[in-house]
Amino acid sequence: MQQYVLSKKSKITWISGMLIIIGFFSHFALNNVGASEGALIVASILGVAPIAIQAVQALKVKVVSIDVLVTIAVVGAFLIQNYEESAIVTFLFLFGHFLEQRTLNQTRSAIKELTEMAPESALRQMDDGAFEEVEVDAVDEGDILLVKTGAKIPVDGTVLSGEGHINEASITGESVPVNKVADAEVYAGTILENGTLQIRADRVGEDTTFGKIIELVEEAQDSKSEAERFIDRFSKYYTPAVLVLSFAVWLFSQDIELAITILVLGCPGALVIGVPVSNVAGIGNGARNGVLLKGSEVIHDFSRVDTIVFDKTGTLTQGNPAVAEMEFYDGQAEEVLGYLASVERESDHPLAKAVLQEIGETTFSIVEDTKVVKGGGITAQVNGHRVAVGNAALMEQEHVLMDQKAQADIRRFGKNGNSLVLTAVDGELKILMGIRDQVRVGVKKDLEELKQLGVKNLIVLSGDNQGTVDVVARELELTEAHGHMLPEDKAAYIAELQQQGQIVAFVGDGVNDSPSLALADIGIAMGNGTDVAIETSDVVLMNSDFSRLPHALGLTKATARNMKQNIIIAVGVVAVLMTSVFFSEWMNMSIGMLVHEGSILIVIFNGMRLLRYQLNGNKRRSGYATSSSNEVAKPPLRTL
Repeated sequence: MQQYVLSKKSKITWISGMLIIIGFFSHFALNNVGASEGALIVASILGVAPIAIQAVQALKVKVVSIDVLVTIAVVGAFLIQNYEESAIVTFLFLFGHFLEQRTLNQTRSAIKELTEMAPESALRQMDDGAFEEVEVDAVDEGDILLVKTGAKIPVDGTVLSGEGHINEASITGESVPVNKVADAEVYAGTILENGTLQIRADRVGEDTTFGKIIELVEEAQDSKSEAERFIDRFSKYYTPAVLVLSFAVWLFSQDIELAITILVLGCPGALVIGVPVSNVAGIGNGARNGVLLKGSEVIHDFSRVDTIVFDKTGTLTQGNPAVAEMEFYDGQAEEVLGYLASVERESDHPLAKAVLQEIGETTFSIVEDTKVVKGGGITAQVNGHRVAVGNAALMEQEHVLMDQKAQADIRRFGKNGNSLVLTAVDGELKILMGIRDQVRVGVKKDLEELKQLGVKNLIVLSGDNQGTVDVVARELELTEAHGHMLPEDKAAYIAELQQQGQIVAFVGDGVNDSPSLALADIGIAMGNGTDVAIETSDVVLMNSDFSRLPHALGLTKATARNMKQNIIIAVGVVAVLMTSVFFSEWMNMSIGMLVHEGSILIVIFNGMRLLRYQLNGNKRRSGYATSSSNEVAKPPLRTL
């Protein structure tokens, strides 16, 4: 019976409201006092039923809840035959609860949208080569799947064949479709807007990026911050205190109506709901914008960060070496580039891959008599020419003459943090390339935004040599830069900063970053990093999009401010109501309940503003690195 009454709470609210209207109409329009009182009595009894049930359930677990206060107040008003007050108070309380649920559901819309995007079926290749529709839970790692236009990608996988554009908004927060071709990664829950793809399942079910997002957001929304735990403890003692105050007022004044009014006005509803709604809305906004905040406590700590420490490779930089600078020393550039590509395609060295990527399409020649010079490079015969590709030491060994201009270029390239690749043909220097892991596009602007948000120290720690780290630090105008750092050195440095009283966030993506991510006050993992890094972090930037970091920090600061605003509103309203009941003649139960429910809606709507939060009022910039491209802006190549 109790569950039936509670399940019909919304209907009871509307029936109670109609009875109150009938009661007032009978009294003022028909002058029928008996019908008026009858309607109000029924409205009071009907309205207090679900409230009383919840009050009893709370008392069974030794909690004096708001429902207990309202039930006592309504019963008291009913006993002194103030049916008008009892009916209005129950209706306002039920109606306020109805509006709370409606608005709170909107703050949870982000997780609702995510769960609705979860794929339910997949086209799996069977033993005979045909594709058959199966439930997504039946898909195993290694299965070959077919995805058609308009369908959801059912798993995290790799494109085997086909081409198409995928909307990855559910994963990255970026609405611009991403082109996918063979060998590209795809994510569960994203939508193939056009084209047809065959993919290999790499991660399925809860192990997919999409599955982890839902799990993390659900856990975050269910967690409680220190502020929420304090308010829970506060309410545990505050509510009985209101009950004792009401009894004391009745004992000394013998004014039962005044005592009942105090019960109504003292309800801490807005205080209890204000902080959770801010947290839920903030976490929901983050989920929509590719930022996973793992809990309410993370929001509180992240909002106070004054120092952010970065790993270099894969965080501030792209993580892939690329040609950053190039000089040519004669007019036969196209022919020499062909020779260089022909030699380098026989090597699997990372620098060779960077050279080939830079050259692109060219005419390849037959390479003969290839010799690998340990610590130097490669020599070979190409079209009857002796070609040497390597560092300055190899050029010296090959007796390659370098004029003052070439020597100055070598020094300049080295100072800029480049690894050098020199190409000589028949003893003459033809090309000088500078290769380095380049800074992410737009990261400098992101760091400026972090400074504007109050971050005082921006520090980079890296295992690379100090010269390379210094180049990145100068380019990005960082506070400090430290190279030759082992994982334990990074963790020790973070501990030292914490001992100095700084609140430290660490941003990284690799296994070697895990100790630092765990030790820092806030660990921030790049979403394309290792599973270990993501698991040990507090914040995840989906798709490794660095541009989400300023949004994440701004969002946590806005959420922390929003929580404080809601606490002030809630406490202020209760103070005004309690003062009014003693020092004014206009305050009564109905007005108090109306103001009380209004304050609850105010803090809910105030919290919901966070769902629309955007840093500086602008949408996140697009054009940063995506899953399908590692392209970076390149400086113009100079030729002589």
